[in-house]
Amino acid sequence: MKMIKRLLSLCFLLMFGYLHAEPILRMSTTTSTEHSGLLSVLNPVFEKQKGVKVHVIAVGTGKALKLGENGDVDLMLVHAPEAEIAFINAGYGVDRRPVMFNDYVIVGPDTDPAQVVVSESANEAFEKIARSRAVFISRGDESGTHQKEKQIWRAVEIEPQGFWYISTGQGMGAVLQMADQKLAYALTDRGTYISYQDKIEIGIVFEHDQALFNPYHVIAVNPKRYPTAQYELAKQYIEFLIGEQGQALIAGFKRSGQQLFYPDAVNER
Repeated sequence: MKMIKRLLSLCFLLMFGYLHAEPILRMSTTTSTEHSGLLSVLNPVFEKQKGVKVHVIAVGTGKALKLGENGDVDLMLVHAPEAEIAFINAGYGVDRRPVMFNDYVIVGPDTDPAQVVVSESANEAFEKIARSRAVFISRGDESGTHQKEKQIWRAVEIEPQGFWYISTGQGMGAVLQMADQKLAYALTDRGTYISYQDKIEIGIVFEHDQALFNPYHVIAVNPKRYPTAQYELAKQYIEFLIGEQGQALIAGFKRSGQQLFYPDAVNER
């Protein structure tokens, strides 16, 4: 009899815990938003307000969109506009909204063997790197950064290959550390560079080209295609990001006194 009572009590506790568990919002995003620390500022505020838990999967944008395509997440925060639009057009996502932006920069050693620093454009900088066969570290992971890199190589009609071009298949932090060790060049988003600049010796050798603009968008998975997705929660998170509070948190997020991202949803409110 005592055993039966214990079992009944255990079942009650399990049912009670299940019924009162926090709803979970699954989000895939880029390594730049996660590793910079931005989400550790944004998500706790949203979680407290809504009584939910946000589960974050930080990967390259290509993989983040693939998770959405497979219905494994409820929304994505990514930075590869062409891939995002293709994702929407294929019927996988809805409610794409601009959230923030920063830019890409080219980093390299102080010696700057390719003389990138005197380039007039990102295209010229890449041409100089290829021509000099200076070591270049690529993410090689179909992330937003990798897609931007490939876009520039296509623009200058160069297919990078050979000993000087190292494709890693790794995240931005690992690429920066490898470039630092090898005194090599790399393309990085400014936010991740700022987060790592105290850990590496290489610095920015080229910046401020309009071609290096880096916008971030949030996208919900299409509820008509994925009926089990937490679409209502995803919409609430989107409204939080593009609302006054989310945009203010993004604007106020800094590392070493430097702003990593700039709010970009002023026209969405």
